[in-house]
Amino acid sequence: GYPPVVANVSNTIGLAPGSVSGAIGYRRELSGQRSRLIRLGSASLLGGLTGAVLLIRLPEAVFETIVPVLILLACVLVLLQPRISRLIVTRHDAPPHGSVWVWLLVAAAGVYGGYFGAAQGVLMIPFLVIGLNESLQRVNAAKNVLVMLVNGQAAVLFMFIADVDWLVAGLVALGAIGGGLLGAAIGRRLPPRVLRILIVVVGVIAVTAMLAG
Repeated sequence: GYPPVVANVSNTIGLAPGSVSGAIGYRRELSGQRSRLIRLGSASLLGGLTGAVLLIRLPEAVFETIVPVLILLACVLVLLQPRISRLIVTRHDAPPHGSVWVWLLVAAAGVYGGYFGAAQGVLMIPFLVIGLNESLQRVNAAKNVLVMLVNGQAAVLFMFIADVDWLVAGLVALGAIGGGLLGAAIGRRLPPRVLRILIVVVGVIAVTAMLAG
């Protein structure tokens, strides 16, 4: 029974603390990624701000139809990532922080995250895992930080310019914090193939929930 924008805004604010806990849980895998995260973080901040402003200015129906398609596409990319990576020979000669196209795709994922919030990590992971010469665990750690930047920036903006249901935001935050810490503890111990399948399952569940709603 909540207006779509109010529900989305409250959800994003609630997810912000969970993003922080997820990033903390993967802090070991963040070693040596500082300069990369500074570069890609600028893309996430720019994209997240753009998406948050679009949420306030545009009707929700603008993105409603394409969001499930984007997430399903991301799931396919996650599944095909090993094969795609083998085909991209230049991947091993790419800059350690990713090529320009990686920055642009991270910014695009930030727009999606600032606007819609849910499942942005599923959308971002294939961009990073294909564009960076890193293990899936280290990519997942970087993704957590980038999602944290998007959610955090959008949450601060929404607090000042949007209607928020603080009860909903608080309940989401409690679940997100626990889920972020638990997810990191479990995810860090999973083999890449299992983690990849888990990411796809989460994406499919998110799409199913969107279509059902």
